[in-house]
Amino acid sequence: MLLPVLLLYFVFRCIGNRAYWRTLPQRFGLLPRSLKQTAPGAIWLHAVSMGEILACLELARGIKARFPQSALLVSTATLAGRATAEQKLAGIADGVFFAPVDYVWVVRRMLRTLRPALVVIAETELWPNLFREVHRTGAGLVIVNARISDEALPRYHRLRRIFPVVLPAVGRILAQTEEMQRRFTAIGGVRVTVAGNLKFDFTARPAGADSPVVQLLERLKPAKVWIAASTMADESIDEDDAVIAAWRGIPGLFLILVPRKPERFDVVAAKLEAAGIRYLRRSRLGSDAAADAEPARVLLLDSVGELSSLFGLADCVFMGGTLAARGGHNILEPALFGKPVIVGPHMENFQAIADELSGVRALVEISGAAALGGAVARMLTDDSGTGDRARACAEARRGATARTLDAFEELYAVPRYRPAMPWFAVARLLSLAWRAEAGRRQRRDYLRRRWLEAPVVSIGNLSMGGTGKTPCVLRLAELLRAQGHQPGILTRGYGRISPVKELALAAGATVRTEESGDEPQMFLRSRLAPVGIGADRYRAGVLLRERFHTDILLLDDGFQHVRLGRSCDLVLVDALNPFGGGEVFPVGRLREPVYGLARAHAVIITRSEASDAARAIGREVHHWHPHLPVFRARIEPECWVEHRTGRSFPVTELRPEAAGAFCGLGNPQSFYRTLQLLGVEPLGRVEFEDHHRYKANELKRTGQHFERAGAKCLVTTEKDAINLPEGADELLGALPLYWLKVVMRVDDEARLVELILERCR
Repeated sequence: MLLPVLLLYFVFRCIGNRAYWRTLPQRFGLLPRSLKQTAPGAIWLHAVSMGEILACLELARGIKARFPQSALLVSTATLAGRATAEQKLAGIADGVFFAPVDYVWVVRRMLRTLRPALVVIAETELWPNLFREVHRTGAGLVIVNARISDEALPRYHRLRRIFPVVLPAVGRILAQTEEMQRRFTAIGGVRVTVAGNLKFDFTARPAGADSPVVQLLERLKPAKVWIAASTMADESIDEDDAVIAAWRGIPGLFLILVPRKPERFDVVAAKLEAAGIRYLRRSRLGSDAAADAEPARVLLLDSVGELSSLFGLADCVFMGGTLAARGGHNILEPALFGKPVIVGPHMENFQAIADELSGVRALVEISGAAALGGAVARMLTDDSGTGDRARACAEARRGATARTLDAFEELYAVPRYRPAMPWFAVARLLSLAWRAEAGRRQRRDYLRRRWLEAPVVSIGNLSMGGTGKTPCVLRLAELLRAQGHQPGILTRGYGRISPVKELALAAGATVRTEESGDEPQMFLRSRLAPVGIGADRYRAGVLLRERFHTDILLLDDGFQHVRLGRSCDLVLVDALNPFGGGEVFPVGRLREPVYGLARAHAVIITRSEASDAARAIGREVHHWHPHLPVFRARIEPECWVEHRTGRSFPVTELRPEAAGAFCGLGNPQSFYRTLQLLGVEPLGRVEFEDHHRYKANELKRTGQHFERAGAKCLVTTEKDAINLPEGADELLGALPLYWLKVVMRVDDEARLVELILERCR
């Protein structure tokens, strides 16, 4: 019902500021393609405006350090906040965008695009539909630096019957103080803890020598510098007028005047001109050499996001929004630079901070505008250690960022993102049919289960697509050989064409890919173990034991192949796309529901080096099987192999540049992430379906496509190299082709082998 009112509001905003038009698509969930995430795992940080962005700078740096593999996506609601985020978070955030309006269809669209594993709300932004939809996906949701100001508290109490419906969706509310904890609890908040104020963790980074403001002061060499920061106005007082009047009474003082909002820049400039004051505008420094050379004593800082780095240049700071009844602004930044800070009577928004500084005589409080000039003059003459005490007080209360990041580790989750309607409704029905038929077949196959004379170790997964089963089988074969065993490998040979139903081949045997399938080729080429190939894994196992006397069999992709009895079931979970979206095909990518983990004897989280989700996956596993051992595995690139010659090159010696990448994998992101870890950024990507057998015309088109794009070489995987046709190098033209050989390493491999052998006795 409020949508027409909202649209009318947007029209008025756009009339007042044409730049607002460009924000509307994002506010309604239409994000640029660059922000679309291919798999869950991003962290979405929402900071409504410039103040919240600045407060979260250290937190954002901490997120990238603690969760290096997760995309950090930052939303804001204001133009100034967007500009500040793009400037201050350059190189930290992976994307900056405008937050959505709180309609379900908009929020769902944005969540499907961003696919966050954790949503972080800064300070006090309570959006019912956003909270409800995030909770529905299973992603973590946390409010950080949470506070309810004195001014807002009565309004919250009037709405206290609504908040108990909204706030329970929040996984954690991290309040600034115990008083804020009590306020959130009183309006229905649950799981409210005190983490401290993130603003105390501000790192004082002074402006560098290349700053135009620093260069200006070096040239003018003023005796004293006063910064009037974030000045505002209300019905009773205009702080810029008060600052100008106070400055006139102090000879030789250089003033940096900083209006709070960009729309006041021209207003304040007009005030200075009307007063006959010679001044410079920050936006014009360097553009007019004659103007820069004038002996001006006022600089109008008409820039966004620069102020915090300039506090180190000041001898005294007045914080605006405190003479006008605006609740004040953050005084910790100048305090951490060790500067004496002057404030008026209105510090309601930062009352706890003001009280702490006042308690140790680290803050200068004045009753009104008339006292401003005298307070500035006193601080410039002798601040009596006020600035030093302010810095000591602020530094003693650091640590909120570390406590907040610890909470993030607990809340980072494995979310489930469903497709949009109406496809979801259709897919849901098909999913129920899939589950019913899969369950029927599983019950039937259990009744027909047969056991081989040798123990069988199954390596499988719950989801469709690649999870690293082939490298895992090879690594286990290598580990078992080192223990003195004679392992054999059983595999179906997906997509093979052969009149022989079952094959038993020696390690290193040569056979056409069409007869064996692509993955058996990798097993054979490894020379680690003989390989049995066939849809009937029991008959292939009997044949393998008869010919090669294997004493332990590794069953590739066997978790759902229950017709063959096994001593140990290992389930692989891909950290890049765990649990296939949490839904059975075709809603998600699961072959069977997650509760199938109850049949497993151990879980191995693969590609853990490329994701921050391992802990969250472990918690999800233990939800279904509390005592199930969980191991982490990583893919390590071993070497590049030149396809034409077969020559291998260590990854430390060869880094393909201007490379085009193509692959046919169940999870192509695993290949791209490995390339990223190697420092290889492909010019382009071409993807085919899993187990794809390449045709001559496809390769020719692929080579021509990358040649036109300016590629100097092509890269692919070992599995894809096996599926290439004869004469592939000629079909690709002048571009050399390299494929990447990888190996798997499992953390605590000795314990894993011990578990397997214990189950096989």
